Amino acid sequence: MTRVRTDLFVSLDGYTSTTDNTPSNPMGVDWGRLTKAHTGTRTFRERVFGDTSGAGTTGVDDTYVASFFEGAGAEIMGAGMFGLHAFPDDPDWKGWWGDRPPFGTPVYVLTHTAPRPPITMEGGTTFHFRTGPIEDVLAEATEAAGGLDVRVGGGVGTARDFLRAGLVDQLHLTVAPIVLGRGTRLWDDLSGLDRTHTVTTEVAESGTIHVTFTR
Repeated sequence: MTRVRTDLFVSLDGYTSTTDNTPSNPMGVDWGRLTKAHTGTRTFRERVFGDTSGAGTTGVDDTYVASFFEGAGAEIMGAGMFGLHAFPDDPDWKGWWGDRPPFGTPVYVLTHTAPRPPITMEGGTTFHFRTGPIEDVLAEATEAAGGLDVRVGGGVGTARDFLRAGLVDQLHLTVAPIVLGRGTRLWDDLSGLDRTHTVTTEVAESGTIHVTFTR
């Protein structure tokens, strides 16, 4: 059965993305602090950077990173996560993810501008650009997933849209043990997920708290 799931990074004070974004630093100045435990794992280094040396942390953080990469048959992301906002007029722009993106599935990019033709990348990733309602895009992604999960990759605005619409079956939060005091807040205008989903928590060796909401 296909589930809709999303994974987000959040600080102790509830901020999920940071400020001072630029084309050369698209995720903002604090992104490294939010994602340090995640990107330092052995699985992340292997899957994203192709590092087969065995370097990187193992343990609880690595288990969640491995789960992130398993079982997804399609991905949905916002235009910002692909990078359309940074390079809106470049028809040759193929996203932040390099020649071999780590998805390996169809990826549906939500955009309010004129859709682009699909872009086929190495490793099984094809980017599709859609301007319709999120429910229609989800239906298309679900069919493409072939019984596997649909992962809503972000950014936070896209994830909040799916949460607000009640479309997310599993939300996993990687809660970094830091206080940002700035950025975009996850929970503003959202409530009740703890009543519709079962909540579990686990603390990793890094001090990161993994909070999972499961319908």
